[in-house]
Amino acid sequence: MKLRLYLTIAFVLSVLCIIGFAMVSLFVKDHQIIGFDRTIISAVQGLESPGLTKVMKLFTFIGSTEFVIILSLLLVFFLYKVLQHRLEVVLFIVVLMGSGIINQLLKQFFHRVRPDFHRLIEIGGYSFPSGHAMNAFTVYVMISFLLWRHISSRLGRGVLIFFSTVMILAIGISRIYLGVHYPSDVIGGYLASGVWVSMAIFFFQFYKEKRYNRKYNLVENSRENR
Repeated sequence: MKLRLYLTIAFVLSVLCIIGFAMVSLFVKDHQIIGFDRTIISAVQGLESPGLTKVMKLFTFIGSTEFVIILSLLLVFFLYKVLQHRLEVVLFIVVLMGSGIINQLLKQFFHRVRPDFHRLIEIGGYSFPSGHAMNAFTVYVMISFLLWRHISSRLGRGVLIFFSTVMILAIGISRIYLGVHYPSDVIGGYLASGVWVSMAIFFFQFYKEKRYNRKYNLVENSRENR
C-alpha cells in the first residue's frame, strides 16, 4: 500500500515539475521574465559583503561537478559496501549521469546568455537551466530518498530533509549572488531536475514492487506445491 502511495506521489510531482518547467521556459523564450529576474538579483546582490562572498563561493564550489563527483563516489561506496544496496547504486549513478546530460541538452536548446551586469566570478557556457541547481537538487534529493528508510527517528529524518533543503537552496542562491545565473535559471534547474528525479524514482519503485510481487508469488506457489 505504501509503495502505491509513493508511486502516486512521484507521478504527481513529476507532472507538476513538467508544468512548472514548461511555464518558466516559455517565459524565458519570450523574454517575459527579465523584470522578475532583475528584481531578485538586485535583492540578493544588495546583501553583498566580503564575508558573504566567501560563503557563496564555498556553496558554489559544493555544487560544482568536481565536488559532486567526489560526494557521489563516497555515497556509492557507502551504499555498496556498508548498506549493500546494489540496485540503489545503479539508480543513483543513472540519475546523476542523466541529470548532467539533460542539463547540457537543455542549455544547447535554449542558448540563453548568462547575466553580465554584476559578476563576482567568471564562467562560460549558456545559462538556462542552471547546472549547479540541477546538480544540487539531484544529489541531495537522491541522498534523502536513499537514506530515509535507514533513519528510524523523526528527528533524524527531519535533520536529513532540513540539511538537503538548505544545501539545495544555498547552492542555487550562490549562483544568483555571484552573478552567473538568473533566478529563472535556478528555478528552471530545480524543476528540470525535479522532472527527471521524480520519474526515475517512480520507475524504480514500480520495478521494485513488480520484483517483490514476483518473489512473493514464487514463494506462495512453492508452498502450495509442497
